[in-house]
Amino acid sequence: MALTIEPGSIDHLSQVIGHVVAPAFLLGAVASFISVLTTRMSGVVDRIRSINDVPDEGHPKSRLKADLPRLRRRAALLHRAIFLAINSGIVAAILIIAAFAFALAGRSHAWTAAILFIFSLGLLCASLVVFALEVKIGLDEHDHY
Repeated sequence: MALTIEPGSIDHLSQVIGHVVAPAFLLGAVASFISVLTTRMSGVVDRIRSINDVPDEGHPKSRLKADLPRLRRRAALLHRAIFLAINSGIVAAILIIAAFAFALAGRSHAWTAAILFIFSLGLLCASLVVFALEVKIGLDEHDHY
């Protein structure tokens, strides 16, 4: 496929910048989502630590120890969601780098960009699904104490 704009020109650079706007927004969204996930993870870990500090028996809050397996499951789900979201961001960044590299080489980047964008969105979608699972088990009667 022949490029309609001369590679290396200002117009070509402008075109490439236009092509990486969506991946750049995706990268920003992923970064914000990771912030939400890590904040949530911090809350779960703090809750686990505070429950672990409660004596096993004889304390009014000892019954909260029964909630530890659920909290550990939440932490594991959040960990997986963070991992998937980070990988989505990495793929989005690679997409942006590849678009500029292909432009410098004077080659079309359409197929590469499409595949990387689909892959990045797939990882983000997987992260959202795992996050939905965590949200589903997130609120329990023990959380009110």
